[in-house]
Amino acid sequence: MLQIKVYSDYVCPYCFFGEQVLKKALEGMEEQAQVEWMPFELRPEPTLTLRPEDDYLQTTWENSVYPMGNQLGIHIILPNVSPQPCTHLSFEGYQYAKEHGKGEAYTHRMFTAFFQEEQDIGDVDVLTKLAGEVGLDEREFRQALETRRYKEAHQQALRHATQELGIQAVPTFIIGNKMVRGLLREEDMRRLIKQELEA
Repeated sequence: MLQIKVYSDYVCPYCFFGEQVLKKALEGMEEQAQVEWMPFELRPEPTLTLRPEDDYLQTTWENSVYPMGNQLGIHIILPNVSPQPCTHLSFEGYQYAKEHGKGEAYTHRMFTAFFQEEQDIGDVDVLTKLAGEVGLDEREFRQALETRRYKEAHQQALRHATQELGIQAVPTFIIGNKMVRGLLREEDMRRLIKQELEA
């Protein structure tokens, strides 16, 4: 079984693209690979998060994100949530989801909620509703967030990413023994997956 780990942040559009590209690259090989999503916060508290109305995001989306979305055939919008949410709570929710066998479904729902529906994924009410949509127990999930039950597990995952693996940017893919920083084209990712499976 090939292990694939993807380090990503839910507010990074390239990570959403990466999720879709990986899914397509794995077509026909799903049974041979195990994908695990790993947290990485681009702007952990107390760092200020970005505002969609500022020049930086407007320009980046105009010149890079929207053209890439069109190229990949992925519907994406610059969410009007301002400032953008911190993602530590959504990632603590991910730890709960992973423990209940819904890590992948939860990750996908975070991306679509933020980048297609402009939902505030830093808000406990929003996160609880989304967790329910992927089949998690809403009451238990909310309680886990409010008591910060997974705070330490999340912090540990972040430390592992930055201190032990030296990850500084997302998306970063670890496919078998190969680390790939940034987004690969679907055919290149597929080729790499095949190489690692054969190795």
